[in-house]
Amino acid sequence: MSRRCELTGKGVMTGNNVSHAVNRTRRRFLPNLVDVSLISESLNRTVKMRITAHALRSVEHRGGLDAFLLKQSDTTLSDNAKALKKEIRAALAS
Repeated sequence: MSRRCELTGKGVMTGNNVSHAVNRTRRRFLPNLVDVSLISESLNRTVKMRITAHALRSVEHRGGLDAFLLKQSDTTLSDNAKALKKEIRAALAS
């Protein structure tokens, strides 16, 4: 399981630990991933995803999972999220 947000694509970043003596050692900055169950109104079911806390706030701000996925570009979405977006589009079209 990769350390990558399924909705925004945010992943691990690298940088330096800098001590008081300005010694630099490499470190990793991990994203704040949480396992959540989001509700899709158009599909009438819940979807389990592993997303960042920032993405969770963005989903709530945009008005739910369906609205977020329809506005989000496909380049940042995971394969699971792209399939879900396709299902939502089909449900809204019919």
